[in-house]
Amino acid sequence: MADVNRGNRPLSPHLEIYRPQLTSITSILVRISGNALLISGLLIVWWFVAAATGPEAYATANGFLTSWFGDLVMFFSVLGLWYHMFGGIRHLIWDSGRMLDVDKSEMAGQVMMIAAVLMTIFTVIVL
Repeated sequence: MADVNRGNRPLSPHLEIYRPQLTSITSILVRISGNALLISGLLIVWWFVAAATGPEAYATANGFLTSWFGDLVMFFSVLGLWYHMFGGIRHLIWDSGRMLDVDKSEMAGQVMMIAAVLMTIFTVIVL
């Protein structure tokens, strides 16, 4: 039988009732951080290629990477590296069938975020 109320229904009802969870947000951010690390890796490769090319190219690349914007990009790259690593460890734990309960999964997400921030601060201070 045809649905006569088709025009009165919202197009995406799940978006009205779905509340993003910490586990889904952290998993999405792991994917985003992985893609951002690709860009950071390309910047580092650019720096090495410029160093091998000559002093003018190296001065340009080094000037960009040591500017305030380059420092900011590299800081967030370190944060992304730690976050992505801890996210991968969390996914390996999940793949082994452990910590799949909601409360343990959310606790693991919180620990992952805190550990990434602490390790980033440690890395920046030490190095």
